[in-house]
Amino acid sequence: MRKIVIPYVKGGGGHRAAANAMIEVIKRQAHQWQIELLDVDKALRPVDPIYWIFRIEGGTVYNWLLRQGWTFGSEVLIRIMQSAYRIFHPFQVLIFRRLWRELRPDLVLSVTPHINRALFESLQQSTSATPLVTLLTDIADLPPRYWFEPQDQHFICGSDRAIEQGRAIVGPESRLWRVSGMVIHPKFYEPRSGDRKALRKQLGLDADLPTGMVLFGGYGSKTMIEIAHRVVGAKIPIQFIFLCGHNRKLAEKLRALKLPFPVHVQEFTDDVVHFMGLCDFFIGKAGPASISEALAMRLPMIVQHSVLMTLAQERYNVEWLVEQGVGLAWERVQDVPRVISRLLEPSTYARMMRQIETMTNRAVFEVPGILSQIFHQPRSSPERSSQTHEPAGAETYQHEASAAAMGTARQT
Repeated sequence: MRKIVIPYVKGGGGHRAAANAMIEVIKRQAHQWQIELLDVDKALRPVDPIYWIFRIEGGTVYNWLLRQGWTFGSEVLIRIMQSAYRIFHPFQVLIFRRLWRELRPDLVLSVTPHINRALFESLQQSTSATPLVTLLTDIADLPPRYWFEPQDQHFICGSDRAIEQGRAIVGPESRLWRVSGMVIHPKFYEPRSGDRKALRKQLGLDADLPTGMVLFGGYGSKTMIEIAHRVVGAKIPIQFIFLCGHNRKLAEKLRALKLPFPVHVQEFTDDVVHFMGLCDFFIGKAGPASISEALAMRLPMIVQHSVLMTLAQERYNVEWLVEQGVGLAWERVQDVPRVISRLLEPSTYARMMRQIETMTNRAVFEVPGILSQIFHQPRSSPERSSQTHEPAGAETYQHEASAAAMGTARQT
């Protein structure tokens, strides 16, 4: 049985979510692969200065900053972190090399930025026959040395922009695989059942009011409280479902508000699909997973776009969804009511819904087929230069699952 190791980090939550999505779809498609997750934050504690001082992993600090809404200067923080990675790179390689001797993977599937150079070099030093595949969980890269590294490995990309960046950074000999979007959990594609109006009433909501999903990642944001206050002042006839994730204090503060419109406040849940299915539109930060999940659930979007507040790696996401005609952006929280009113104009809302209906993202079902092909490829293939591989289209889950199992994706 072939063994796949998936290194992930806990910062932000999206990387672990992508890993879990891959585990689930591989199980559903009945691939005979053993999957093992590798907690990179834990593995690299010996070379984590934050852990040395505070006994807290760097990813935990990152998530705390997100909860506080302290995203100002995110690009500077990223570059500082990358400098630290370069300093400790030889030690990271040593740690991973020891792990490979213990784990003995047949393939490493990285869903994590920053560390792919260390992963690649450690594999080269351990066994050059083990391929490294990096699955980008962002719509585009944030060069330099974020996702792409100029090394002989595979990259799976969910956008044309990422493919172009990969060719420019990795070079013409790059092994780039194009899938139809970001990887999200297979449950977002399952048929929904139940009376939507009745389910809204069960949550204390109005059955007929336009309903917005307010979601700022797995750790929430104080911005959600500000949005509630601004909508109160604008007196828009809407209601909200607030998903606060792991941020219990935020949930308590939202529940304590005396709002004149119906709301449901939900802490961490594994059933985001259920709550999204009760909504008509999405408000939040421009995280690639949240955007992709909202599109899968046919929700037009309103996302934050601020040089100061939007995470550096998510700024392109805002440009992308506006260009696609599936969402609007707001820079200042006081603008949110006006943007909501614009989104809910019948002509605007109908136009966005039509555009969303034209979009198809089946990436999670396409990736296992790519991995199957990589397993059967020689280490160096003369056919790979100047090619980009793309998945074959399919209309149903059953067809795509079987197609992926037979390796219908194409490499670029």
